[in-house]
Amino acid sequence: MTGTKHTGHPAVSWVPTLYLAEALPYTAVMVISVIMYKDLGLTDGQIAFYTSWLSLPWVVKPVWSSIVDNLRTKRWWILTMQYFLGCALALVAFSLQTHWWLQLSLALFMLVAFSSATHDISADGFYILALDEQEQSAFVGVRNTFYRVGMLVGQGALVLLVGFLAFNEMRMSWAIAFGVLAGIMLLLALSHTLTLPRGMEEERHQRFLLRQQLAELVETLKCLLTKPHLTSALAFILLFRLPEGMLAKMVPLFMKTAQAEGGLGMSNVEVGFVNGTLGVIGLLAGGIVGGLLVARYGLKRCLWPLVLCFTLPDLVYLFLSLHTDANLAVISACVSVEQFGYGMGFAAYTLFLIGFSRGERATAIFSICTAGQFLGGAVLPGMVSGWISDSVGYVSFFSIVMVLCLVTFAVTAAVRIRE
Repeated sequence: MTGTKHTGHPAVSWVPTLYLAEALPYTAVMVISVIMYKDLGLTDGQIAFYTSWLSLPWVVKPVWSSIVDNLRTKRWWILTMQYFLGCALALVAFSLQTHWWLQLSLALFMLVAFSSATHDISADGFYILALDEQEQSAFVGVRNTFYRVGMLVGQGALVLLVGFLAFNEMRMSWAIAFGVLAGIMLLLALSHTLTLPRGMEEERHQRFLLRQQLAELVETLKCLLTKPHLTSALAFILLFRLPEGMLAKMVPLFMKTAQAEGGLGMSNVEVGFVNGTLGVIGLLAGGIVGGLLVARYGLKRCLWPLVLCFTLPDLVYLFLSLHTDANLAVISACVSVEQFGYGMGFAAYTLFLIGFSRGERATAIFSICTAGQFLGGAVLPGMVSGWISDSVGYVSFFSIVMVLCLVTFAVTAAVRIRE
C-alpha cells in the first residue's frame, strides 16, 4: 500500500482508543475473572479449569477470521463487537446478583471471549487497511502502549475499585466494577462510531464462499508444512510458554489466598497495585528492552539470554511461597522483576513467530502460530495448574514450575533461528 485510502479523522484520534478497547475485554476474561471467582469462594482448581476454557476463542479464531475478512466491513465488525461487548459485560454485572451467578457469568464470559477474539481480528485488519506503511510503523508504539494501558485499567484500576468498595456482599462490589467496565466499552464504541475512518477501497462487501475458504485454508496448511525445521519450530511455539502458562492463573490466586493456607493474604487493593499496576509496567518495560536488544544484536545472539530472563525470575514465586510474611515492598519488587524478565523473553518469542511466518501467506500462518501459542501457553497448562496446586500446595507447585523451565530450555536448544 502506498498511501492511506480513507476519509475522516486522523489516526491519532482512533488508534489509541481502538487498542484500549481491544485490551479491556481480553483482560476481563483472562485476568479479572480469576480474581473475581477467588473472591466469590471457588477453589484454585475450579477457577483455573473454568477460566482456561475461556481462552479457547483465541485458539480457534483463525477458523472464522476469513468470515470477518469477507463479510461486511472491518469497521462494521469493530463497532458491532464493541457495542455487543459493552452489553455483555453489563449482563455479567447483572448475572452476579442472580441465584445462577456462576453458570450465567461463565456463559457470558465465553460470549465476551468470542466477541473479543473477533474484535481482535477486525481491529488488526482495520489498522493495516486504514494506514499506509509509514503510518503503521509510526503508530506501532502507540498501539502497544495503549494496549498495556487497557491492561492497567482492567487488572489494576478495576481490582483497586473492588478493594475500595469493600461491600459485605462481594458480588455487589464486582457487579459495580463490571458495570463500570461495560460503561467504558460503550463509550469507546460511541467514540469509534464518530472517529473511525470510512471509505477504504479494500473494504468491499463480498460473498462468503465456503469452498473458497476451505481451499485457502488447505493452501495455508501446505505452506506451513513446507517450512524448514518444522518439528522443532512447532515444539518451540507450543511449549516455550509452558512454565509461564502454569503461573498465569495461579499467581493472583496465590496472592489472594490467606497466609494460613500458604498464600500471601493480599487484599484486592494490594493485588491491583502490585500485579495489575507495577507488574504491567514491568512487562511493558521488559518488552521494550527485549525488542531493542534484538534489533541491535539479532534474535540468534539474544535468544538464550532472553530465554534465561524469561524463566529464571520465576524463582521469585518459590521464594515468596517460602516467605509468605514478606512485606508489600518485597512482593512488589519480586513481581516487577519477574514481569520485566517475562516481557524481555516474550519479545524474543514474538519475533520468532514473525520470522517463522515470513514468506508466502505470512498473515495466515502467523495467526495459526498465535493460536498454537494460546493452546500451549494458556489453555492446556492453565487447566491443570489449579488441580496441581490444590494437590501439592504452593511451595511444591512453584518448584514444579521451575522444573518445567527445562522444557523451555529443551525446545530453545532444538529450534533453528534464521536471521
